[in-house]
Amino acid sequence: MLNPIKSYRNTFIILVIVLLIICLINISLGSVSIPLKQLFLSLINGEVEKESWRTIILNYRLPKAITAIIVGSGLSISGLLMQTLFRNPLAGPFVLGISSGASLGVAILILGASFLGANITSYAFTNFGIAIAASLGSFIVLLAVMLAAIKVRNTMSILIIGLMFGSITSSVISVLAYFSSASELQQYMFWSFGSLGNLSWKEITALFSIFIIGVALVTFIIKPLNSMLLGENYAKSMGVNVKLTRNITLIATSLLTGVITAFSGPIAFVGLAVPHLTKLLFNTSNHKTLLPAVAICGAIVMLICDSIAQMPNSEYTLPINAITSLFGAPIIIWLLVRKRKIYY
Repeated sequence: MLNPIKSYRNTFIILVIVLLIICLINISLGSVSIPLKQLFLSLINGEVEKESWRTIILNYRLPKAITAIIVGSGLSISGLLMQTLFRNPLAGPFVLGISSGASLGVAILILGASFLGANITSYAFTNFGIAIAASLGSFIVLLAVMLAAIKVRNTMSILIIGLMFGSITSSVISVLAYFSSASELQQYMFWSFGSLGNLSWKEITALFSIFIIGVALVTFIIKPLNSMLLGENYAKSMGVNVKLTRNITLIATSLLTGVITAFSGPIAFVGLAVPHLTKLLFNTSNHKTLLPAVAICGAIVMLICDSIAQMPNSEYTLPINAITSLFGAPIIIWLLVRKRKIYY
């Protein structure tokens, strides 16, 4: 159902308004209670009662909210791309093993230092150091998957190869964990929980730059993706370069998933669940509509999960990965039990 004539303008307007409201709610929540008026004044650089409130909002809460929007949108777009490419409703952004590669890079940095007898400087354990290690790990897996894509014609074989790379990296991480100290295991475990906070504006700029590149690549293959929904043979008959479309899809998904995992850790179920919710809301499979829709819906869902994880008026913050799993897993179960129609 492509529904090329039907307009979703009102639905998009409502979603954008909801996104703005949820974003303001997210920024207002935290261990320090800040009046809504002071929140607006801080955002527009007005006079506030306490300068510490402006510091909290501009240096901590606003960056975290922007990170949540980028992460939610990027993972949701990646999930939609994978579900379209493999024509599998249970395919997610991590099926290529990119996240596992990023996890391996971080595991080698954190867990492998003592095992390999290397002396790692404290700079390596900063957000940028961990992000670089995760990016290198995801790039290596991406390179392996792309080489496999050149040799393999069957798209489903690429899916299986990606899952096997994930198994290999998990095995290596298990070996490193076995020989690591308790403090190293704890540090790696905290990273694996996922986090939207602690990113500076410089790191958010790097995250956003790669995000834009990934989204820009997707815009070139919107029409081919619609043709791919009916199978590769149909797409070929329509003059679509299936191999080029597949490679761009893999690269775009890898960029989005890799950079998000590098800066925020592995965040589960958002990329898997949000595309299904969006399709139920919009009742279409046209990627011209779905791509911006899943981006907005993903941002809204991520902000809601982060607001729940923040535990309002409490100094404690729950792992974001736990909240997204509690949100996403029941949705997938509900979809499978009800056997609702999913458009592919």
